[in-house]
Amino acid sequence: MGHEFEIDRRAEVPATPEEIWAAIATGPGIDSWFMGRNQVADGAVTTVFGDYSPTTRITAAEPGARFAHGTETAPDGRFVAYEFLIEAQAGGSTVLRAVTSGFLPGDDWQDEFEAMSGGLELFFATLVEYLTHFRGRTATPLTVFGPPVPDWDQAWQALAKKLGLPHPAAHGDRVRLAGEEGVVYLVNSQNLAVRTPTALYRFMRGFHGPMIASHHLFGPDPGVDWSTWLAL
Repeated sequence: MGHEFEIDRRAEVPATPEEIWAAIATGPGIDSWFMGRNQVADGAVTTVFGDYSPTTRITAAEPGARFAHGTETAPDGRFVAYEFLIEAQAGGSTVLRAVTSGFLPGDDWQDEFEAMSGGLELFFATLVEYLTHFRGRTATPLTVFGPPVPDWDQAWQALAKKLGLPHPAAHGDRVRLAGEEGVVYLVNSQNLAVRTPTALYRFMRGFHGPMIASHHLFGPDPGVDWSTWLAL
């Protein structure tokens, strides 16, 4: 049967259109909030995240205004398109709008759509955190895959305890991670994310079972053994 979708998110951020453009349309900028390592070259955006390395073709590039890229339509109709729209506001802030649209084929599209929706919420929230707290800087992305998770409810509870919380994590909770005080800036069924003064730390529910650490380091590597840390 399949499912056609469009997800529209927007936020006003204290960044200039030029700073937003650098974040969404350059490899080092995308490295600082998306996932894995990214390259923008030869009319395409390529992401390397573990064994996953998709390439999307750039369909619009208007510096400071609009950047769009997407996959080619597969024989079964599958495609995903990403569009970023930038609008400067009076007073120095900027409205950033991110629209993701596409088509997921098959009768089992719901699980994939749930995972995609949770991931898109995480990425946009991270982009907003980056543009609010780290704009103009670039991060070193760090990706570590943990062991398979047999029970996700227990895994999220264990993660909350490691963050020093006596209850399930919630937006705005103050925590301690990698030797620093931090704040939880996103929690959903698929992800948990924390901002510290030097990093954006994210814990993601992998589509095929493991918990994934997908972090962005703006300072020195804290030297955490994330493989061991993820064995919740």
